[in-house]
Amino acid sequence: MTTQISPAVQLSETPGRMTPRTQKPRRTLRSRAPRALINTVAILVFLCSVFPVYWMVNMSFTPPNQIISRTPSFFPLEFTVKNYVTAWTREAAPGQTDFPHALGSSIIVAIAVVVICAIFAFLASIAIARFAFRGRYVFIVSVLVVQMVPGEAMMFTIYNMIDDWRLMNTLIGLFIVHLASVVPFTIWTLRGFVAGVPADLEEAAQIDGCTKAQAFWKVTFPLLAPGLVSTGIFAFIQSWNEFTMALLLMKGYNLTLPPWLNSFQSATEATNWGAVMAGSTLIALPVVIFFLFVQGRMTGGLVSGAVKG
Repeated sequence: MTTQISPAVQLSETPGRMTPRTQKPRRTLRSRAPRALINTVAILVFLCSVFPVYWMVNMSFTPPNQIISRTPSFFPLEFTVKNYVTAWTREAAPGQTDFPHALGSSIIVAIAVVVICAIFAFLASIAIARFAFRGRYVFIVSVLVVQMVPGEAMMFTIYNMIDDWRLMNTLIGLFIVHLASVVPFTIWTLRGFVAGVPADLEEAAQIDGCTKAQAFWKVTFPLLAPGLVSTGIFAFIQSWNEFTMALLLMKGYNLTLPPWLNSFQSATEATNWGAVMAGSTLIALPVVIFFLFVQGRMTGGLVSGAVKG
């Protein structure tokens, strides 16, 4: 009686026909060196980015007499919140503004920019992504060219334009400038989202009985919502942190938060750097908290829009 040997056993017992084992590639010192260099550079870039923020928060909890000490401390040895109380309740000089009013001005301008920018950019992106019209290519190129021009190069022109419109030192004038600065990037990003949504989906919805408007709002618009959220967040951050044009166009009681920090500098008294750091932290805090909540949707939305464009 002969014993039947299964093919698997034969294969494993035959030395010349053994299945070769998968061997992991060995990492040599030569292959590890570039990765270690990249990691080191990444850590240095991260530390250079984070340290100014850490130092600002550290100084905001440090008493003013220790801030000007020649021996810096990386931790507040005498923890205090007096700097925050000073920044919030500091009385404004005659003709100047205080923190609560500057906060209200920044919120009004930033929210108005987000809402109007989303409406304009959404309609413009639909037009250039779905419709073929004369001048479409020129319009797209113009949007790109406007983004390349630095804002400081147009300061004199913007100043004269706002002055001719009699909108100097008004929130409407600052709103127009902020809106014009964020709309090109928003249009370009949203165009990528709209181009990534197939028009066949709307046609299929119309075959199922939807009107053209219903097909757009029930099918296309939900797919564009992440793009609207990410670009809206970008517009809010740009308007909230903008300093140069706010300092140029606004003064006195209508200042927004970034130029309001200049009120701590005076020719007659020493600068309270603890209050300045506390005010800077208060200005950055809403944006940081908001970004932590929506950062996943923002980065994913921006990348999707860029790839699909």
